[in-house]
Amino acid sequence: MGRSNIKRNNSTIKWMCAIVFLVFSFLWLYRFQADVLAAAQHVLSAGRTSYHPLVGAVLITVLLQLLQMLIYTIFRLTNRGHALTYFPSMLVLALISAINTDIAQSFAWGLWWILVPIVLLGWAGVCLVVRYIQNVEPDHNTSVFFSRPMWINMLVLFLMMIGVAAVGNTNAVFHYRMRAETCLLKGDYEGALDAGWESLESDSHLQMIRMFAMAQRNELGERLFHYPVVGSSNVMLPTNDETRFVRYPVDSLYHAFGARPAHEMSPDAYLKALARKDSVLSQKGRDYVLCGLLIDRRLDDFVERLQLYYDTDDSLAINRLPKHYREALTLYNHLRRHPALIYRNPVMEEDYRNLQELERKYPDATERRGKVEDWYGNTYWYYYNYPSSKE
Repeated sequence: MGRSNIKRNNSTIKWMCAIVFLVFSFLWLYRFQADVLAAAQHVLSAGRTSYHPLVGAVLITVLLQLLQMLIYTIFRLTNRGHALTYFPSMLVLALISAINTDIAQSFAWGLWWILVPIVLLGWAGVCLVVRYIQNVEPDHNTSVFFSRPMWINMLVLFLMMIGVAAVGNTNAVFHYRMRAETCLLKGDYEGALDAGWESLESDSHLQMIRMFAMAQRNELGERLFHYPVVGSSNVMLPTNDETRFVRYPVDSLYHAFGARPAHEMSPDAYLKALARKDSVLSQKGRDYVLCGLLIDRRLDDFVERLQLYYDTDDSLAINRLPKHYREALTLYNHLRRHPALIYRNPVMEEDYRNLQELERKYPDATERRGKVEDWYGNTYWYYYNYPSSKE
């Protein structure tokens, strides 16, 4: 192969590596890590600065590309070794993504402070060896896109991308939480509920965020059990430090309820204090009380509270109750021989009979649970009868 062809192929390899890196870096930062990086900047700056996803992704990507260009001027790796000049940039990309899921409490890279210098020394040694031998076996393939050096570089870049994903924070629930908080900050409560909508994974912090978003839309009694419910009612508000926001100002939540707790207390104690303060608890507060009792499976207490908050003597009014309240009343009437509140809704009764028939069809507990979840997984009936292993 002539010298001009070698130069042209080396130039093509450089451009292909640059394009692949730029696309990967931008998409990684803008599409996958934006909310997490925004949370990290919020914590590191103590809330004084904010992160702009598009500006941040472009700026970081450009800086990382400039770092690669600097590395290239030092090592001059061409041909099959060119992709190695992207290693420091990929390493930085991985490290800025390696954010602790408990970011509000701690922000540390742990052993990476020791590993990074060791890894970089090893990489520099490899670069020196590759630089020494890079012209020993020149490529004779006239098709640069299908040449061995091209695919070696693509493979090296691909392996580094896997490394970035392995080191960076890819915890799905944490990403859902940060995305939901971003939506809360924009007042997009439906967007907050869409974060992780199809996933069965959740945690107490995400549940608290979702409950607040539902309450802001007056849908807590309609949609609570459409999502995985984790833990007890003790985590449904950030009043006792068991659940917390990272970016969303907690005072905004307390403003929606009308008062900030004077000290750390359980959500139940906080709601009782609100009732004493205002004499009549707001609709939002009532829904939290009722849903907290449902989460704890305290059906008798739920019925007692429901009779205080709603006109249960009016058949039309009781049938306009939120979906989960009607499901709980149906279940309560089937479980109690002498219910304190008699409730009969033909549609609910038919659905509940169908559930019981479905359960009788599958004697195996595991298979039965799976079938019931498929058909009734978003009902209070499923939540009440099939506790999660995480509870």
